[in-house]
Amino acid sequence: MTDSILKGKRILAVDDEPDVLETFREMVLIDVPDCHIDEARTYEAAIALIQTGSYDLIVLDIMGVRGFDLLEAAVKRNFKVVMLTAHAMTPEALMRSYNMKAHAFLPKEKLADIVPFLEDVLTHDYATGWKRLLQKLHPFFSERFVSDWEKKTGMEWREWTK
Repeated sequence: MTDSILKGKRILAVDDEPDVLETFREMVLIDVPDCHIDEARTYEAAIALIQTGSYDLIVLDIMGVRGFDLLEAAVKRNFKVVMLTAHAMTPEALMRSYNMKAHAFLPKEKLADIVPFLEDVLTHDYATGWKRLLQKLHPFFSERFVSDWEKKTGMEWREWTK
């Protein structure tokens, strides 16, 4: 087995729920023990780390910590950002994440599979990463969202590949 691209990387995980941070840390460190993870539980703690830290990847909750405000600050510093949510699992939040230059939009229900998603973010450019994400999560999003979510959001990923 080859080493993960996450080996030696610095990740900032931001969520107001301690159990989510604990699960995230455990899922990543089981597969990649040489990954360094900083955590923040509030907007204030997170913005301070984003403004002063150096990260290969930032994972942000949308609700509870002003995730979109943090996304804006992180993108200004050229960080790759993954939005992670349970309560904001909507086509509108998906599209807003994409438009604000997040590199992925993941449901918290997929935390058990977080490592491959994070590896994709670090391995692929923005457009390719989103295509891969939508290919992997299309059934999940189609089950959760309204039937014409792709058309409403403009995220008809099959059309992107033509």
